[in-house]
Amino acid sequence: MKLLTCPMNGPRNIDEFQSFGPVRARPDPNATADKEWSRHLFRAENRKGIVLEWWRHVPSNYFFLAERDLVSNEIIRTFDASQLRDRA
Repeated sequence: MKLLTCPMNGPRNIDEFQSFGPVRARPDPNATADKEWSRHLFRAENRKGIVLEWWRHVPSNYFFLAERDLVSNEIIRTFDASQLRDRA
């Protein structure tokens, strides 16, 4: 059984989680062409390395961030999204 550590609930079975994909900036809706919006919504970046992703602990509906290695699938760390906001 693979475990994922939720910042609020501690280590849990990974089946209790849902991934919402990488954190990425949203294009400006007033300055973005339809083609760019389409690319933003439907094209996923396919690269190697570390990615910052949104995850949710489904039973508690708690959203948080995780750094994951795309090659090894290792979760490097998880943390509350407020820590990212505080860092900006």
